[in-house]
Amino acid sequence: MLIETAFRTRDVLAPDRFSCWREHISQTYVPMDVDVDAGDCTADTTVSQRILALGAVQLWTMEHSPMTLRRTQKLIQQSDPELYHLSLPLRGTMGLTSSDHEAAYERHELVLHDTSRPHLMRAITSHGEDTILGTGLFIPRKLLPLPENAIDSLIMRRLSAREGIGALLAQFLTQVSRDSDSYRPDDGPRLGIVAVDLLSALFAHTLDAGSSLPSETHRQTLVLRIRAFIQQHLHDPHLTPRTVAAAHHISTSYLHRLFQDEEETVAASIRRQRLERARRDLSEPGLRTIPIHAIAARWGFPRATDFTRAFRAAYDMPPSDYRRHICPTVQ
Repeated sequence: MLIETAFRTRDVLAPDRFSCWREHISQTYVPMDVDVDAGDCTADTTVSQRILALGAVQLWTMEHSPMTLRRTQKLIQQSDPELYHLSLPLRGTMGLTSSDHEAAYERHELVLHDTSRPHLMRAITSHGEDTILGTGLFIPRKLLPLPENAIDSLIMRRLSAREGIGALLAQFLTQVSRDSDSYRPDDGPRLGIVAVDLLSALFAHTLDAGSSLPSETHRQTLVLRIRAFIQQHLHDPHLTPRTVAAAHHISTSYLHRLFQDEEETVAASIRRQRLERARRDLSEPGLRTIPIHAIAARWGFPRATDFTRAFRAAYDMPPSDYRRHICPTVQ
């Protein structure tokens, strides 16, 4: 499973819960002034937090009672890891206030803020609910390939998670968090790369920068869009470099030039990602009744023999042996 850090106030004696939570958030994120919005903070603080290590990126999920968190200039001077903080509310409302901006964010809205900027974040419950639920990412600023001034224009801007790349990113966050047991620790850095690629592709799409960006940055954003497109269409058996190029209105030869400095070709990337997802499904006990050929077809391998050959080449064993090894009860 992925490397995980967990914190639950129910594991702490009631009088110590608030102070323990405030100490924990300072150690795992940044120093914050924390206020519980109602009642006695020593008794009413309810928090359950998980942080999954995805290399340099961290994926967090948190359920908690209403509270307000302040990041002041004094606290920034005390400690600043220079992180972007991406939030996706899943239940409740999150309000963000900075020196020049104030907005509230609902379910299916992604929002970005910056640990280097003073801000106030207030999480409140929706009608009839007792807690707020959310997920998101902590990302070192240096990891995002877009110019910092371009990303600055996206700080505290509403980004839809209902459609397109935003929906793909939201699905990635919730699925990795839900299925963290099905990954190995060394999958973490690879998943972190996927997270950064999806977020960068979302930013590039939102900015719609086109020729206003330097040529090298424009090339990078196009590569990110292509990667996101590939991830969305892995199930399509007709996904090939030619169809990828056509979908982005470029020639196949230009597509290959875009990826000539990458670690693998477009075709190799498609094959690897399909195999990784098929391998993950084969290792899932809940899917053990699904025939191998059906899993292969789900991930773009309509011919079982082609899938077996590719799987053996990648993992040194046929898929049937892999499934028996991972799920011994499968016959």
